[in-house]
Amino acid sequence: MSQYTIEDFGGVGDGTTDNTETFTSAIEAIRTQGGGELVLQGGVYRTGSIALCDNLTLTVQSGSRISFIPDSSLYPPVISRWEGVSREMHRACIYGTGLDHVTLRGTGLIDGSGQTWWKRFSTDNLEYPRPFLLSLENCSNISIQDLTFVNSPSWTLHPLESNNVLITNVTVHNPSDSPNTDGLDPESCSNVRVLGCTFDVGDDCIAIKSGTEQTTRKSACRGIIISGCNMLHGHGGVVLGSEMSGDIRNVVITGCVFDQTDRGIRMKTRRGRGGVISDIVASDIVMADTLCPVVINSYYHYGPAGKEPCVWDKSSRPVDSGTPQYRHILIHDIRATKVRSTAAFIYGLPEMPIKDLTMHDMDISMDEDSQPAEPAMIANAPKLSQSGIFMENTNHCSIRRVTLEGLKTPFFVREEANEGLVLDSTV
Repeated sequence: MSQYTIEDFGGVGDGTTDNTETFTSAIEAIRTQGGGELVLQGGVYRTGSIALCDNLTLTVQSGSRISFIPDSSLYPPVISRWEGVSREMHRACIYGTGLDHVTLRGTGLIDGSGQTWWKRFSTDNLEYPRPFLLSLENCSNISIQDLTFVNSPSWTLHPLESNNVLITNVTVHNPSDSPNTDGLDPESCSNVRVLGCTFDVGDDCIAIKSGTEQTTRKSACRGIIISGCNMLHGHGGVVLGSEMSGDIRNVVITGCVFDQTDRGIRMKTRRGRGGVISDIVASDIVMADTLCPVVINSYYHYGPAGKEPCVWDKSSRPVDSGTPQYRHILIHDIRATKVRSTAAFIYGLPEMPIKDLTMHDMDISMDEDSQPAEPAMIANAPKLSQSGIFMENTNHCSIRRVTLEGLKTPFFVREEANEGLVLDSTV
């Protein structure tokens, strides 16, 4: 594999020069010869959107920074998927589509310069949605190793409709108040491994998605392994949905630490979405200072159509293609301390109960100084504090060897319409 430095193509890492055309020329030269490696050896390289090519390795060495210029003209609109729906949006800072064998590696820094984009977002002064920091779409054999990503304009890492994705030892850091800056959003992907990474972000740390009911081509997100990761701050540690109309299947989350995430393991959907979340295992997770360690919510009411009566209506409705389903979920060996709201919030639909949920070997203790707060995002959500398990509309679920400490309520703060529930736990 031929190796080049960005300086071979006239790149200047002085923190001032615009290297957009330089990156374009360098990657085009590598593409024409069938692939190669482009190396940044030190310096700050300012640029607009970078489009990758097949068989490319982009190496950002220690002491190197790619700093994206927050000029919207440098991010031309492309058709991508924004919040589960195909539409025009600004091209990602690092972008690839239809590629095979792409590697991004090194111990350098990728800076999305998101501050300007966040300000524009807050004033609604954007023609198109903000760019992702990295989006690889309809790609195969992706590897992202050791890099640090900061200040993303919106979602940070976004593999879409891609297969065989490996993300190892990556760090993502976005300010806690930055809008919609998820750490990682694998969307309609297969065979994704996320190993030894750290996420400290302004929204969900990892959010697994598969499009909404408005997505024309629905395909599942499946075969996901998340292991040995640290989640520091964020709205959720690992989140499934709410965009899940193409199904989310076969997900393993294990050996992770969640510290100050609003929710821990969080699943969310609503009527109209359709799709299935199934065959999910979460195990060996330590959580600290969270609102609610486990949320399975069928009434998520944010986003387009989220305020319609069918979303928040708690009475039974006819089952149709838009009825979402949860089934075959196993959560075990969880240690959660300083829980502020409720031990678990599990709310199925009366017409489609959550099926075959098992929670066992969990030790949850409450924060004695907590104030009432909403454990999940639903209309008219109860504000709870130091509360037990909220559980409604389930079928053949079991709770075994779950210990709750420091409660001001019974073990169940609510237990209703749970057919075939097996309970063997203590307060």
